[in-house]
Parts: sequence; C-alpha cells; structure tokens
Amino acid sequence: MSFDPRREDYQRLGLRFARELDGSDPATAVHAFSSFGRRFASMRDTLPQSDADRAFHLVADAAVMVDYQLPFAPDEQVDGLVGRAQALLDEAVALDGGCYDAVRMRFAGTRPSFESSYDFLSERAPEVLAACRAQAEAAAAGSFPDRARLGSDIAMRPYWRWMANLAEKALICGRNRACIKLAHELLELDPSDSADVRFTCALAYAKLEDEQGLDAFAAKNAALERGIGAEDAWMLLSRCALAYKRRDFDGARTQLRRIIDGYPHAALNLMDQKELPEGVFSRLAVGPGTEDELMLAISEATVLLLDGRYPFGAWVEEEARRFATPQDLVELEASKKERR
Repeated sequence: MSFDPRREDYQRLGLRFARELDGSDPATAVHAFSSFGRRFASMRDTLPQSDADRAFHLVADAAVMVDYQLPFAPDEQVDGLVGRAQALLDEAVALDGGCYDAVRMRFAGTRPSFESSYDFLSERAPEVLAACRAQAEAAAAGSFPDRARLGSDIAMRPYWRWMANLAEKALICGRNRACIKLAHELLELDPSDSADVRFTCALAYAKLEDEQGLDAFAAKNAALERGIGAEDAWMLLSRCALAYKRRDFDGARTQLRRIIDGYPHAALNLMDQKELPEGVFSRLAVGPGTEDELMLAISEATVLLLDGRYPFGAWVEEEARRFATPQDLVELEASKKERR
C-alpha cells in the first residue's frame, strides 16, 4: 500500500545497475549483480548513479525522518530532525531541480495553509506531468520490456504522488468535486492506483452525500486489477457516514460492525479517533487489513467524523463502546489523558 521511499530508492539504483551491465557476458553480469544488495546497503557511492538518483536518495532519507521518525521523536529531538530533513531536501533540489518530490516536500516544510498548498500544487501540476512523461517515454524506449515498464513506472511516480497530495488538499479545503475530478484523472493515468487516491475519493463522495456516485465509483473500480471492493476502512467509513446522514442508523451500524469485525483493535480506535500527522512523501505505507491501516483511515476521515453539521464522530464513539473490552476502555482513558 502506497509508496515505500527506501524500496523505490533500491529499485532506481537496481535498474541503473542492470543497464550498466548490458553488454557484459552472462557470468560476469550474474556475479556483479550478486553483490548489488551489499553494495547498496554499505557502499552506495561505489554504484553507478546520476544526480537524479542521488537527489532521490536524499528525498528517501528525508521521508524516513519526517514521516516515520518525527511522529515518535521526543520533543528535544524534533527541531533537529526537521532541520536535517529540510537540509536534505535543499540539497536534493540543488542536485536535481526536477526532483519534484523534493520540491513538494520542501514547500510543505514551510507550513503553508491548506489553501496555499492547494494553489501551489495545482499551479505546478502541468509542469510536473510534462517532466515525468518525458522521463517515462525515455525509460520506455529500452530493449528489455520488464525494465522499460519499471523505468516508466518509476518516472511517473512523482506525478502520482503530486496529484494524490493535491486531491488530499482539495478534500481538506472542502473542494470535494475538485477532489473527485483529480482522483478520476489520476486513476485514468494509473489504474493500479499506486497512490491510493481511491481512499481520498471515497471520503469526498461521502462529504458530498453522493451515495450514487460512491456506488458507481466502487463498481467501476471493482473491475480493475486491484479490486477496490467495499471492505477497506475508507469505503466502510464513507458508507457508514452516508447511512448516518440519512438517519439509517441500522445501515450505519452494519458498516461499523464490518469495520470492527475486519480490523484488529477496531473498537478502541473508533472510540479514540486519533489524528495522525499527514505523510509528507506520500500516504504512509501500512499493511492492508492492519490496525495501522484503520488508524490511518480514521485520521483521514476526520473530515467526516468532525463535520459540524452532524455529530457523526460522537455517534461512532458511542456505538464502538458497545463492542469495547475492559482493556480497550483502560487504554482509551490513558490515551486521552496523554493527549491532555
């Protein structure tokens, strides 16, 4: 689910290394590639790489710091992590001005308003698309089909992340129709939905109270390779919100029960409703069907749970309490006390 910056860094250099071995005799190539993992882990500078590869490596380091270390860092380490990550992104842009992940993440580091972020991402999206398409076309020109497909895919990922981030900002800003339009455009380009924009789109349909639109979206995407289904936490929360808003409480409870049956520790998380820091590189990479996935979905569904017109979040908390264990209630109180 979503993008793993370390894995992508490995893929980029692995692809370049394989291309460098073209023309070598098979025995030499096999022997050389057998050492790639060790060299990548401990002697990266000995591997062939471009400035763009070096820039992405800096982005991957910054992404790990901001998205995976910063949320758990003690207060005294926060400023240091933020400063180091920003310096890495500055260096990445200096190495490669077309490193759009670094450009986007650097802008986020200035702590702009949601509207400013939306405007920035929207204005530069055509530039990013043109640059990524040019790189993808160049990568697709190779004589090895598997490599060509991977190279083209890697070249487009910064644009997919850019557009997914733009869709998220549109949702937060209340531009729900724009969010849906952006999601559909991205899904046309990337039917495998590498950026998981379908989750953001489901929440936008729920915000608009467009149940028919959500049903059509789910049906259309169910036929695609990834199989969107109706059982992921974003879709279930969206359907639950729609049922609640039309006062179909039995229908809403059915969707809530599916979440509780399908995810570990669901009752606790539905009561707690924590807001998590937004991933800066991309939506955080979590396993499908895990507690982490549910926590992420609940956090992103804050736009539904805290909707001022309907006390939906309070209703969800109260209903989830019916399924809570005594241990869940102890952990809930401890979590709320910690946040105070």
